[in-house]
Amino acid sequence: MSEQSLVTHRGGCHCGRIRFEIQAPAALEASECNCSICSKSGYLHVIVRSEHFKLLSGQDALSTYTFNTGTARHLFCSVCGIKSFYVPRSHPDGFSVNARCLDAGTAHELTVHALDGQNWEQSYPQGRGRFER
Repeated sequence: MSEQSLVTHRGGCHCGRIRFEIQAPAALEASECNCSICSKSGYLHVIVRSEHFKLLSGQDALSTYTFNTGTARHLFCSVCGIKSFYVPRSHPDGFSVNARCLDAGTAHELTVHALDGQNWEQSYPQGRGRFER
């Protein structure tokens, strides 16, 4: 994907303390994972490289939750409880942004694909996902 094809998407948590922006295509691709935490929270993953993510505000309101291998850092707003982004186990050098937490207006399309997170090791046999080039 070329840098010219990226647009700026902004988003945040429910109460507005956490605000961020990402650089991603206008036509977004998201994964709907069936693992224990994603299925309970209704999370839709848009994966971006760390250099395409910027926290605009709310660092002081972020809390972290980890479980299982401890690789994923589930970040959520300590005020409203919304997890609008986190560091995923599949891409620990990037971020997963919840497509449901993006502001309206910049995404022209959202395609959602199923991801079998209940069988994480089979879904990521290399031990992690790969970024698109």
